[in-house]
Amino acid sequence: MQPYSPAVELSMITFFSSLREKDQRCYAATEAEKLGHGGIEYISFLLGCDPKTIRQGQADLKALPPLPPDWCRKKGAGENS
Repeated sequence: MQPYSPAVELSMITFFSSLREKDQRCYAATEAEKLGHGGIEYISFLLGCDPKTIRQGQADLKALPPLPPDWCRKKGAGENS
């Protein structure tokens, strides 16, 4: 399974290595989730992390509190008119 091009894989590896440990777990878990079946194994191999780390990231993500609605950007916010 190689769903991404070598250039995208390199970007993913570079970004992953720039993150703190907890953020690495959450990023790896998110990427594995996007891929579905076989995603944990692929991302584990690609990023060089243990599958248990990705499963911990999945648990970390489930434990996050929901984002309050007022924290979401409104359409057009930050645009210069």
